[in-house]
Amino acid sequence: MTSHLDGNLVLRDRIVPGRVTFDSHIRDLEPLKNAGKRYILPGFIDGHVHGGGGADTMDGVEAIETLARFHMAHGTTTILPTTITAPWNDVMNALRAVAEVCKRGVENGPRIHGAHLEGPFVSPHKLGAQPPFAIPPSPDKVQDAIATGCVRVVTLAPELEHAETAMRSFAQADVRVSLGHTTTDHDGAERAICLVCGAGGTIGATHLFNAMSPIEGRKPGPVTALMCSDTAYAEMIFDTHHVHPASFRLASRVMGDRLLFVTDAMRGTGEPEGPSSLGGQDVLIEDGVVRLPGGSLAGSVLTLDQALRNAVQAGKSLPEAAKLVSTNAATYLGLHDRGMISPELLADFTILDENLRVTEVWVDGKRAH
Repeated sequence: MTSHLDGNLVLRDRIVPGRVTFDSHIRDLEPLKNAGKRYILPGFIDGHVHGGGGADTMDGVEAIETLARFHMAHGTTTILPTTITAPWNDVMNALRAVAEVCKRGVENGPRIHGAHLEGPFVSPHKLGAQPPFAIPPSPDKVQDAIATGCVRVVTLAPELEHAETAMRSFAQADVRVSLGHTTTDHDGAERAICLVCGAGGTIGATHLFNAMSPIEGRKPGPVTALMCSDTAYAEMIFDTHHVHPASFRLASRVMGDRLLFVTDAMRGTGEPEGPSSLGGQDVLIEDGVVRLPGGSLAGSVLTLDQALRNAVQAGKSLPEAAKLVSTNAATYLGLHDRGMISPELLADFTILDENLRVTEVWVDGKRAH
């Protein structure tokens, strides 16, 4: 059975009044003279999200379903629940829970593509808000993680013991290797990029600019290596707290379609401001910012619809902003069946009103929100 939606179709490079006809996949696009004031975008893709709506990935199956539905209400149709640095048994339990949800799906929810393993293979000297359970990526633990069958992205500090072997193993298992929470320098990042690409993998960066050395004139740092690479992708938390709009504009100008937005959202996203928790640590949400007691940023309460609005406020067109929350992530993750409004792709849509607020979400050709 086919359905159709009328609206302003947000394509890769323009906005066209039109009608999209679909079943589980998009079947046809038809131009219209007038399609009202709403916008039809490809469903958003969040490749790094710890929690939301009071739930956290580390809490297991029910919590993963809760956070997934919460973010779907903000336009996300594909999501990667994300772990945090914790004792290895806890990490493995979380991965098994993600694998279970992947297998059975979330009723009336978004697609669960798999897990982002952020921690524990990070530098103990660049933990940021990660709890102090960092460990090297030893071959046995790497194989344990891969064996769950659900890891799609791994955050890894390339200076750690066993890191080179781990990066090759993940790359060969079609897991995106994302450099992050790292003390490595420019040359170390370049070596990691070459190693992963040489192993046939895809390289990325976890929350660009955050938990890595900054750009300096005589110390370009890993950010420069990632931005100047022809192959590296990079996540960005564009809540305007983690990254200044000017830094976003710089990265976007240099990286183009290799830049993608994530939320890095934590449990308290969508909840009243005040005390909350992240990885067993007390945090405070105040004025839209999450901080540890010492004042350090601790994840975010961002949603992808707000990230899109932030991008537009920073000067991006709506088609450019749509690529940042959907198309670019689909390309990075190898999801060639989604991320654009185009015939034969999945019928995953996020509908926005004239103020760019989410009014409807469609997954697999069915209205889910």
